[in-house]
Amino acid sequence: MAVHKPPRGRRGIGGAMTKRILVVEDNDLNRKLFCDVLQASGFAVEPVADGAVAIERAKAFFPNLVIMDIQLQDISGLDLIAGLKSDSQLCDIPVLAVTAYAGKGDEERIREVGAEGYLAKPVSITPFMNAVRGLLAGNANSAPIPLHA
Repeated sequence: MAVHKPPRGRRGIGGAMTKRILVVEDNDLNRKLFCDVLQASGFAVEPVADGAVAIERAKAFFPNLVIMDIQLQDISGLDLIAGLKSDSQLCDIPVLAVTAYAGKGDEERIREVGAEGYLAKPVSITPFMNAVRGLLAGNANSAPIPLHA
């Protein structure tokens, strides 16, 4: 049985679809920065501070991309990525992990649970936007998003 997936995005100026990005980040300043930069670049953004509601919000918002903090206060971002990837409606949505974890093996562990992209904090705007655009364009498998930007 095929699962119905609603169209992701809304029509913007000129009829083009606006890409939708869910930002899961419990740090208020980081969440605001990510959302402001993304909105200034023309994306529709849904901020989520509480990781416990991230999957529910993803189902309601149905984003084109999820930006996921790994070190959340109430739940592991790794568990959330695994949950997204195991959900038939959300499994095809690329995930960009943005984390303070930058130790040996962390990127591999994060990618193993399903994240297509990985950036270490602190994040600079240009590499962040390059990673976002690359994942939205479907380029995650052709060239890995670099660990440090």
